[in-house]
Amino acid sequence: MKKPLILIDLDGVLNNYDGKYQENYIPELKSGAREFVQKLHNLYKIKIFTTRKKELVEPWLIKNDLENYIDDVVNVKEPAFISIDDRSLTYRGNFDETLKEVENFIPYWKSEQNHNG
Repeated sequence: MKKPLILIDLDGVLNNYDGKYQENYIPELKSGAREFVQKLHNLYKIKIFTTRKKELVEPWLIKNDLENYIDDVVNVKEPAFISIDDRSLTYRGNFDETLKEVENFIPYWKSEQNHNG
């Protein structure tokens, strides 16, 4: 059976990104991220979706023992079952509510929840 595809953002989801982007440095793996990816891998095909260079991401995956769970690293969004990202909203059928969410949006790495958790 073909596994559905999940796209997972790297910065702010799998690593401890704090908004200070460095072109040649990827922050440390976030606590619990490896286990999360391992569990998803049992049921889904996983691709990392990132603006970072694949040549930088692949060694980071190896360093963090994730290379066996990630099918590819891509810079272009592909049709997927779901995308997991710290900078996204889910449209729930109401444009007014979505507009409010856009106006009040804060990425996870900047949120109180991230700083208190």
